[in-house]
Amino acid sequence: MQLQPIASTPFNRSSTEITDVEAGALARTTVNLFNAWKLTDAQACTLLGGLSARTWARWKEGNVGRVDRDLKMRMAHLMGIHKGVRHLFKDPARGYEWIKAPNTAFGGQSALDVMLQGELSDLAVMREWLDAERSAW
Repeated sequence: MQLQPIASTPFNRSSTEITDVEAGALARTTVNLFNAWKLTDAQACTLLGGLSARTWARWKEGNVGRVDRDLKMRMAHLMGIHKGVRHLFKDPARGYEWIKAPNTAFGGQSALDVMLQGELSDLAVMREWLDAERSAW
């Protein structure tokens, strides 16, 4: 039996950059998400990569301004985390509570504790964990 060549799919790098308009929408949604999670201002600033308290206050007032690439990626991961939690818990309130609840999967820490370590990679790890949990069914 002869192996047949496999036609490869070419890599198509269409624009994956988050636009300024999309970043503004992400920022407004992030404010709403953090309200639902009942985060403190300090926690919000940490999750957003050390955003200043003054900038965070402006965001809450609806004045987003310029958003850099790192911050865009953080917010994209946060939306992915929110989506993953919503898939795991059909009742939104349970998902919002889960974020702060101790979890044996995280060594007794909560998902929020893991994310509050402050690195972009901490958000990526949480998003990947939720995606894996969701796809295991």
